[in-house]
Amino acid sequence: MTVQTETSARTFTGRVFIAASIDGFIARPDGDISWLEEVTPAAEHGPAHSDEGAITDYDAFMASVDSLVMGRATYEKVLTFGFWPYPDHRVIVLSSTLTTDDPNVTVARDLDEALALLATAGSRGVYVDGGGVIRSFLNRDLIDEITITRIPVILGSGLPLFGTGLPEARLEHRGTAVAENGFVTSSYRVLR
Repeated sequence: MTVQTETSARTFTGRVFIAASIDGFIARPDGDISWLEEVTPAAEHGPAHSDEGAITDYDAFMASVDSLVMGRATYEKVLTFGFWPYPDHRVIVLSSTLTTDDPNVTVARDLDEALALLATAGSRGVYVDGGGVIRSFLNRDLIDEITITRIPVILGSGLPLFGTGLPEARLEHRGTAVAENGFVTSSYRVLR
């Protein structure tokens, strides 16, 4: 369901920057993402090239956002990295059950609470991460830009990026880049 009043009143741009397998999964069924590092050597792929408009630089992307909203599973995966990758960003974790004294995050019990926190903080650019959270934002028409990097692997099963039940949306292709490792990154703007 689209909430027009919320969309027209919000002050942030919702952005997605995520990797997925060719068959549309963002993780194996158990949440494992090690396949992202199991890259076929560059010699096995066609030549790298890039269109203007493709967003491929993660650091530049992160500089364009001030806040990040992720789900509990994504947060727990980030904790396994051994370092906190978002020291300069406001991080909100959506979870109805998580309790934490982690000074790096604020827990929101639902999307409305997260949106209130973003509004109170005056967020301008919001990185939306995690399949369930991305779907929640899409269901509320809160995503403006989507960048997907397709990894040259078929997982066969796993946690889907989009799944079913989302509202229909039209996208404007902004650009595509192909890296030496065969990763294909495409950036889109969500049309309204």
